Amino acid sequence: MDWIPQIFRRRKLYEDLSEEIRLHIEERTEQLMCEGMSAEEAARAARRAFGNRMLLEERSREVWQWPTLESIWADVRFALRQLRKSPGFTITAVLTLTLAIGANAVVFGVLNALILRPLNVPQAESLFVVQHGSDVGSHSYPDYLDLRQRNRSFDDVAAWAISQAGLDTGKDPSNVWEYETSGNYFDVLRIQPYLGRFFHASDEHGPNSAPFVVLSYAYWHNHFQDDRTMVGRVVRLNRHPFTILGVAPPGFQGTVLFFASDIFVPIVNHEQLSGDKTILNARGIRWMFEMVGRLKPGVTPAQATADLNSVDSYLKKSYPKEESNDPYTLARPGLHGDYLNGPTRAFLTGLMLLSGLILLAACANLGSLFAARAADRSREVALRLALGSSRNRILRQLFTESVLLSLAGGVAGLIASILLLRRLSVWQPFPRFPLHVPVSPDANVYLVALVLALVSGVLFGIIPVRQILRANPYEIVKAGSTGAFGRRITVRDVLLVVQIAICAVLVTSSMVAVRGLMRSMHSNFGFEPQNAMLVDTDLTAAGYSGERVPAMQRRMIDAIQAIPGVDSVGSVNYPPLEPPGTWQGIVYTDTTTDLSPSKAAADPNMFNISPDYFRASGTSLLAGRAFSWHDDTNAPRVAVVNREFASKVLGSVPDAVGRYFKLQDGTRVRVVGLVEDGKYVNLTEGQKPAMFFPLLQSPASWIWLVVRSSRDPQQLAAAMRSVLRDIDPGMVLAIRPWSTELAGTLFPSRMATVSLGVLGIMGAMLSITGIFGMAAYSVSKRLKELGIRVALGAQRKEVLQAALGRAFKLLAIGSAAGLVLGILAGRVLASIVYQATPRDPVVLIGVVLAMAALGLLATWIPAQRALSVNPLILLRED
Repeated sequence: MDWIPQIFRRRKLYEDLSEEIRLHIEERTEQLMCEGMSAEEAARAARRAFGNRMLLEERSREVWQWPTLESIWADVRFALRQLRKSPGFTITAVLTLTLAIGANAVVFGVLNALILRPLNVPQAESLFVVQHGSDVGSHSYPDYLDLRQRNRSFDDVAAWAISQAGLDTGKDPSNVWEYETSGNYFDVLRIQPYLGRFFHASDEHGPNSAPFVVLSYAYWHNHFQDDRTMVGRVVRLNRHPFTILGVAPPGFQGTVLFFASDIFVPIVNHEQLSGDKTILNARGIRWMFEMVGRLKPGVTPAQATADLNSVDSYLKKSYPKEESNDPYTLARPGLHGDYLNGPTRAFLTGLMLLSGLILLAACANLGSLFAARAADRSREVALRLALGSSRNRILRQLFTESVLLSLAGGVAGLIASILLLRRLSVWQPFPRFPLHVPVSPDANVYLVALVLALVSGVLFGIIPVRQILRANPYEIVKAGSTGAFGRRITVRDVLLVVQIAICAVLVTSSMVAVRGLMRSMHSNFGFEPQNAMLVDTDLTAAGYSGERVPAMQRRMIDAIQAIPGVDSVGSVNYPPLEPPGTWQGIVYTDTTTDLSPSKAAADPNMFNISPDYFRASGTSLLAGRAFSWHDDTNAPRVAVVNREFASKVLGSVPDAVGRYFKLQDGTRVRVVGLVEDGKYVNLTEGQKPAMFFPLLQSPASWIWLVVRSSRDPQQLAAAMRSVLRDIDPGMVLAIRPWSTELAGTLFPSRMATVSLGVLGIMGAMLSITGIFGMAAYSVSKRLKELGIRVALGAQRKEVLQAALGRAFKLLAIGSAAGLVLGILAGRVLASIVYQATPRDPVVLIGVVLAMAALGLLATWIPAQRALSVNPLILLRED
């Protein structure tokens, strides 16, 4: 830090320097006079021995001086002239940086929007999601009330759940997505309505006491055309009257970042919306999606967690059979707590690292090109040094060139990233779900792009510094352009190997992801989605409840079964792999007497199905029987379980049929059938236990009909819609092929594959430019040698080996290193892309072939130049 005082003492330093030089010359003059010279001769000899005093003073002062605007502008103009003389190099460098900086800006933009940017509400830093372990959706309504009343750490705690309802405004009833929230939801978030008012805790007076609805701004804008008179009107939700109180502010779509709700309704009216009269009092049914609380000032998250767990200890003692074993934890709101935040953070962090590797590879590429360019300009640099130019000035001009290139690439990359992020912000990947990914760029994205541009410019600009500092101008000028300066290319070799290794990692990762996705699409899920249609409907929204629900389901099944070409029809309360997940319930072995959660044998997925579901879904029945319509409430409780359930809970797969297990309420259930294992929540999960209950013993109002048929899906959908409309014209229906419905499940794998595929393509492009630069430089510097070889009768193969052998060796070394690193990185992909394995021989062979093809493509033009060498022309030029 010695340079800091020099800033304020520069004039004094100049004066001291002049005085020092004057004293030195005077001292030497006096010495010469003592040796017998006259004063005039001694002074002249001393000045001659010292050298050009003005030049030395100027060079010394340059060390302390800030560059002037004039000198900076001169450097910029000189750099622009140099870049204009090499359009190919300039365009290649700018495109490379555009890709690298643009990729980093896009990934950071998504990371910033989903992870770093707080929820769009006032004082979002004091908001925390309350969760059991890492499971956000594990709260019952009684638990919420106890937690809210007994904790001492939060100003208030709000709860909410996501569901669908049928909204009838007088014409065209339609499904809407709703947040069922506690009355204090908006007060906890501290937001104000755009129009009208919100409901509050004071509006709640027990079940079904707050028939109010608040519209989201987007729904009000799109469906009511900004009609302000809608406030105060009465609409019907699931055929119950609700009054529109107000409109939420623009930009607020709920507490989960990517989910844009249509309406908000009080959770105390859940009975009207779901038809379930008991769930608000059921402590053991953890159906609520999330709890979010605002910390009191001065309370730390650790203190709040301890406080919550003290309340949890009380609840476990009071309700040992109903409470969860997992302790309470806190997470940031926005991505559904740690349930989505953790995996998303890991994926985006990995993606950020890969895009960082892209930038590093680009810098290595450009550093290699800059080193080669500096070697080509060695004679020019030597002449400038010999004519008195300082090395600092030459380095400053080189850095000016690199920073100009990086800024140009940064601006182009930022523009491309802004366009892409804005497209992502309006992208809706699933028409059935109101998903909205708000990834619009902000000042943070711009700042990161600027920093990346400057850092990358310095990084690749610093590569030729060593060459400049060690250059001997007299030897270079004497040796000509092929002198020692630039003869050794060790640094470029290393850079090229590093760059190729990074690109090989990206190519390997993208191939692993693509291979995994292809396997995923042809895997055995435990059911067969091909030639199967799904009919999604909510009978509660259509006004059915109680015993009318199973009766209506049977009418629907019978009606569709009668359609020509339909092979089988079944129903399920929620299909496997349907976001956001399936129902679960803890079970006990038949010998367990202590039915507390800690004694549970498993927490299996739970499905309520109709008799012909297994045949319609293509699930293999391994032993026992499927259900029949005789398995109703008058018959003993029965279930069909999968192999994992039989092994984990019953202790035997072959003898599973006929054995019993217990539910949480103590009910004994007899196993009557055994089916194959499957995937129930996501494709990357391991084997999980599952149990299936007969529809008539566990009725559900929300059903999905599974229809197996080989008929054309569009014709079949029209026929099904017609027969179901004949039964009830007011029923809201959604009919889609099951394979299409699985798009949501495959979405993470597809996104990972697309992202890695883009990075792999960018890595391949960088490989081409890097190898091309290396090969072109090698051929250019060895043209005379190649000409002599040709003159002496060398064959084409020998010429190519001499010209490009080094480049191919570096390509092989870099590719091998990258392949090994890619295999190691591929293990991470296995947690995102189902069946993605880095040891796949197809992937290994594919990477080797791809890198070889890239090498051939990149060296094609240099090879043609090497083969076209004419020794006569070269000798004539000399």
